[in-house]
Amino acid sequence: MKFFPISIILLSALVFFGCEKEDYEFGEITAPSGLEVAVNIAGADDANPYGDGSGLVTFTATASDAITYKYVFSDGTEQVSPTGKFAKRFTQVGVNTYTVTTIASGKAGVSTSFTQEVTVLSNFNDNEAMELLTGGSSKTWYWAADEPGHLGVGQNDDNAELNYFANYYQAAPFEKDGADESTCLYQDEMTFSMDGNQMLYQLNNKGQTYFNFNFEGVAGGSNGFDYCYDFEVNDEPQVVSLSPSESVVAMNGIPGLTRGTVMNFTDGGFMSYYVGSSTYEILSVTENRLVVRVVQGNDPGLAWYHIFTSTKPGADEPAFDNLVWSDEFDTNGAPDDANWSYNTGTGSNGWGNGEAQFYTDSPDNVIVEDGLLKITARREEFGGSQFTSARIVSEDKFEFTYGRVDVRAKLPTGGGTWPAIWLLGEDYQTNTWPACGEIDIMEHVGNEQDRIFSSLHFPGNFAGDAVTQATDLPGASEDFHTYSVTWTEDFIRFLIDDEVYHTFANNPDLPFNSDFFLILNVAMGGNFGGTIDPAFMESTMEIDWVRVYQ
Repeated sequence: MKFFPISIILLSALVFFGCEKEDYEFGEITAPSGLEVAVNIAGADDANPYGDGSGLVTFTATASDAITYKYVFSDGTEQVSPTGKFAKRFTQVGVNTYTVTTIASGKAGVSTSFTQEVTVLSNFNDNEAMELLTGGSSKTWYWAADEPGHLGVGQNDDNAELNYFANYYQAAPFEKDGADESTCLYQDEMTFSMDGNQMLYQLNNKGQTYFNFNFEGVAGGSNGFDYCYDFEVNDEPQVVSLSPSESVVAMNGIPGLTRGTVMNFTDGGFMSYYVGSSTYEILSVTENRLVVRVVQGNDPGLAWYHIFTSTKPGADEPAFDNLVWSDEFDTNGAPDDANWSYNTGTGSNGWGNGEAQFYTDSPDNVIVEDGLLKITARREEFGGSQFTSARIVSEDKFEFTYGRVDVRAKLPTGGGTWPAIWLLGEDYQTNTWPACGEIDIMEHVGNEQDRIFSSLHFPGNFAGDAVTQATDLPGASEDFHTYSVTWTEDFIRFLIDDEVYHTFANNPDLPFNSDFFLILNVAMGGNFGGTIDPAFMESTMEIDWVRVYQ
């Protein structure tokens, strides 16, 4: 840390109020005097005069007769500090000079101020996040109202098992639509844009904002519950700076819990739901989906979670009501060869995923009986593998572009099982994966028994970098559920029992605009299936029906 003596102060101003008679309420009014400000730039020394690149600067102000202090920064931010001490992280990349005004306030608001300049180095940047948020120029975001948990709240403490998701409450899809007190929420539009190297933000709340009841006084309310109030927001775009996260989630040190980037909004900016804070941690961001976390302004023990999308839910939703293909599995025996054929063997190194099974067409592994298709993974030595299973495909029998697929299924159990319901681009033999595209309607792994995954694989986003979303589904192996995808030229949405939990923006540059075919299989182990339980013997995925609508 480097100490900057008071000699760096450039300007001081003493402000006081004259009185014609003694003020009996406040007593003698004395402006703070002897204001001094110590400035410590993290990591600054003779070799690094502007700091270690963290951009962190600690200000410590002292003055006689001061009640409180306020810092005003030329980057558009300000902070009240009753103790006079405040740590500020400057985030503009490079060596930059900022003007800092320190105001010491005394009785009746009389004050003394100092203005000074501080030069500091910041190396932090998240250009990818800025690109995704703004689309390189300007992008508008909406509430992902059709996703469970688009609004939620959880604990904010050192419990690493519970502090990274909305474990207290998660809103159901469109829960806030139709309730009089919250109908304004889903109308909000949040636009991020670029102005040179600076990111800007503007909220269009259409005149009303949904307030957490703890802050309804800001809007003049007193209902005692969350409510939509008339509320004017800033007409001018507000500056948004990025900084590294120092939250309890970041401190967990667990990959995937957070991106580790924080958005700092100036002038009291906020993201639609008012919880008294202007600092939002980015948990994840893609081209069309943004998940943020914000600590409630008056309660550091609570964190709110918001999910936003760049494709407004319900906009131009097509009606897929024409059944174009189906298999009801109502004839006992082998799967209907008019609909399905088999992939057999192990493929190249376990179908490219290091899987442990040998796929067969044996009725021990795949059969239709009792109105169900049954695909069974079994522990048995066959063809050099320790397990057998089955994988059936509609390749060359039914292929399609766009529509809705519904599959009603009950999933297997056991560590290492990896059932999947998915679509593959029909040109995969000439347009090598992932260029052909892959749409995973449902993936499940027995090592995460109550979670369902949906993914998209395409150039630049495949293997571990696929665009994936997960949702909790207790009892996935005890009950039948309907796993669905709706697929258009504009978006791909994944649903379970008609509830959307994952939306992806399609576009002409992606491979999801040509024919795909269906695949049903149960794999064992591999890169995603993980460790196989040594006690595993066999388990079955049961499918009631498969239906495709356009």
